[in-house]
Amino acid sequence: MFNPDSWTLFQGLAVFSLCALVIGVAGTRITRVADQLADRTGLGEATVGAVLLGGATSLGGSVMSVTAAWNGNADLAVSNALGGIAVQTFFLAVADMVYRRANLEHAAASVPNMMQNALLIFLLGLILMAPLLPDFTLLSIHPVTPLLFCVYVYGIHLVHKSHNKPMWAPTKTSETRKDISADVGTLPSLARLSTEFFALFVVLGIAGFMLEPSATAIISETGLTQTIVGVMLTAISTSIPELVTSVAAVRRGALTLAVGGIIGGNAFDTLFTAASDIAYRDGSIYHTMDDSTLFWVCLTLLMSAVLMMGLIRREREGPGRIGLESVINIVLYIGGAMLLLNNM
Repeated sequence: MFNPDSWTLFQGLAVFSLCALVIGVAGTRITRVADQLADRTGLGEATVGAVLLGGATSLGGSVMSVTAAWNGNADLAVSNALGGIAVQTFFLAVADMVYRRANLEHAAASVPNMMQNALLIFLLGLILMAPLLPDFTLLSIHPVTPLLFCVYVYGIHLVHKSHNKPMWAPTKTSETRKDISADVGTLPSLARLSTEFFALFVVLGIAGFMLEPSATAIISETGLTQTIVGVMLTAISTSIPELVTSVAAVRRGALTLAVGGIIGGNAFDTLFTAASDIAYRDGSIYHTMDDSTLFWVCLTLLMSAVLMMGLIRREREGPGRIGLESVINIVLYIGGAMLLLNNM
């Protein structure tokens, strides 16, 4: 059963679809719990979106990348991690379409969200630089790997600090939505919320573990490259929670959580690559990245920069009543996917 080499294409697709469904359902449920935890703990939607929600909804993809790297499928591990960042940024544009009152980046303007996006750009820059550095490893781990973890931890500290003691604030407008906590007395207990969050966390991890053998079976039976399967299949399926949760958060009016969950999840996703390098036993995983994967890193970095400019510019309305940065990122993602498929 657990030997993907013996699975047929039908079995691979069936397991893949089931895992994607589980990730979608559990990821949707965990959003509401994360929003309540933000109010119960007083950490704020941006911080909880970055750490708890971003990490939890990304767990399936993280486990999948690490499992792929451990099994020697380096291209699948890296492309899944980096492909998820691009598709989640694309999903933020979809959430912008759902929120019709104004540009989502305008309404959810906050210093922590911009700090998270700056952290994401920094981490992506390190990953893009890694293949250009000497192919040196210690215990099969490249020096960039611990650096990614250290930068992420320090960056999250700065995000939390910017929430508690911001040095400046975006101009308030009639469309700006502030992070307002719910009445704590109406919320479930912290113990109950934590238990439910942990249970959903475990479910997402198991689903992510099962995605890797199903993806391997699909690659074997169809002849598709690991990069295409990673970017177009596993990355999208493991990012379903981000799409569902961001749209659900927008509908509930938790705009800061919607944007923070996506950007925070993206920053967390860069650690997929670092964790995959630890699991990959044949040297530096960064130096296995082919041109297609490097192209996707560049595309992701470009989309993140466009989003950063949108967060700073804060356009009220753009083409089709969505932000111009959303339009640009939609074009960039679809164009990148078409180029990738054309180079099969």
